[in-house]
Amino acid sequence: MLTKLQKWGNSQGLRLSKEILSSLHLDVGDEVEVSVEQGRIVIEPVTQIRGKYSLKALVREIPANYQVQEENWGQAAGKEVW
Repeated sequence: MLTKLQKWGNSQGLRLSKEILSSLHLDVGDEVEVSVEQGRIVIEPVTQIRGKYSLKALVREIPANYQVQEENWGQAAGKEVW
């Protein structure tokens, strides 16, 4: 899709077609992450968890020294396979 940077007030913006938004399951007002990688503009949908948190934001908050601990859930209570 060919589009053009446009001035909107004191900002600049890009228009994205309805088809592009639909293919990414995006709607007006949804958050996207914009970055520059190897001289290219990259626009990625922000994955929301229960509509409040983004996965990237949650992962950023994991401490560097975090260690996964295995939980003992006890014996099977039904037809679970352990």
